[in-house]
Amino acid sequence: MALVKPFIFQVVGYQNSGKTTTIIKLIQTLTEQGLKPVTIKHHGHGGKPAVMEEKDSSLYLRSGAIASIVEGAGRMILQVDNLNVSLEKQLDLLKYFQADVILVEGYKQVNFPKLLLLRDLDDLPLLTSLNNIQAVAVWKEDLFPLMVEDYPFFSIHDTEVINWTANFIKDHVHRNDEKS
Repeated sequence: MALVKPFIFQVVGYQNSGKTTTIIKLIQTLTEQGLKPVTIKHHGHGGKPAVMEEKDSSLYLRSGAIASIVEGAGRMILQVDNLNVSLEKQLDLLKYFQADVILVEGYKQVNFPKLLLLRDLDDLPLLTSLNNIQAVAVWKEDLFPLMVEDYPFFSIHDTEVINWTANFIKDHVHRNDEKS
């Protein structure tokens, strides 16, 4: 099986900026457009992400396994414990699924193209501390005058942010296809 090189795109912002909701809308839009997305989410809230504790896969992990896969009816769940896996290794793993695009939630400092979500004035330093920003979505219209003209910017409530981002991704996926 030849592995395709998926386009990688990030959605970044501070906690409660709308990253998950935005990615869900992007997944729906990209899927409707015939693309196959996969996701990586950085759990940046401290501690380990929650798992279903009484399922066999969690019991295996507690018994000492470093990874456990559960498969059934076309669904596969992978749980890994006591293993720090870099973003690069996670991306390599997801390439196996031959997705067109990998949507990454978080990992703000990584240099992939990104949509930045800003809730309020306190978030503005992200405009200068992050790289490869392609567009910005803001929660409050009073932030519009503060936006630099280097990026397209949108209201988070405007569906155009999803349409613009989906088209940006789709254009890059097609460029990747042409290079293959």
